[in-house]
Amino acid sequence: MSLFARRLLASLLSFGICLLLWAPPSIATSPAALGGTLPESLVIDDADVLSRASRGELESKLRSFDDQRVDARLITIRRLDYGITLNSFGEELLDIWSSPTGNPLLLMLIETQNKRSAVVADSDLEPQLPSSLLSSTARTTMTVPLRDGDRYRQASVDGLTRLATVLSGGEDPGPPQEIERVTLPTNIPTKAETEESDATKWVIILLVLGTIIPMATWWVFSR
Repeated sequence: MSLFARRLLASLLSFGICLLLWAPPSIATSPAALGGTLPESLVIDDADVLSRASRGELESKLRSFDDQRVDARLITIRRLDYGITLNSFGEELLDIWSSPTGNPLLLMLIETQNKRSAVVADSDLEPQLPSSLLSSTARTTMTVPLRDGDRYRQASVDGLTRLATVLSGGEDPGPPQEIERVTLPTNIPTKAETEESDATKWVIILLVLGTIIPMATWWVFSR
C-alpha cells in the first residue's frame, strides 16, 4: 500500500471515530426525568409526536375524567432503558406522583420506539377499572392504531373513550374488531385462467387445422 493510501485510510478512520464520539446517544426516559410531582399538564408529550390540535383534543378528554373523580394523564416517551417494561415505568410514576385533589391517578403511556402502550391506575380504581380491562385497552385498543401507521392521537382517543365509557357506567365496548379484507371482483384474469385460456385456443386451432389441411390436400390432388 502506498504512503498516500495509508494516510487516506488513517484519515477516514479518524473521521469515523470522531463521528461516533460526537453522535448524540438516544437517551432513555426515566420516571425521575418527568419530575417528582404530578405535572399540571394533562398531556406530557415527551416524545413530541402529537400536534397542538391533538394535544388540545386529548386534554379535553382527560379533563372529562374529573367528573368521575379520576385524575388522568397521557404520557409519551421515546424509549425505555433495557429491561424496564412500560407497565413498571407507569407503576413507578404512581409511587412518585400524587394528585393534589386526592383523586386516584390513571396514567396512559405510549413508547414510540417500539410502538408499545400501557395503562396503569391507583389500586382504588380496581373495582371500576380492573387490571384486565387496563391490559386489554393497552394491548388491543391502543396497539392497533399504533402499529397501523403510527397513529398516536387515534390510539389515545380510542383508549380514553373505552375507559371513559366503563367509568360512566356503560358496558365495555371491548377491543376493536379486526377488519376483514374483502377481495373486490376484477376482470383481470389470473395466471391459471390465462394459461387455461391459451391452452383452449391452441386446441381449437389444432382442430381447425386438422380439418382444413386434409380437405385442402384432397381438393388439390383431385383436380
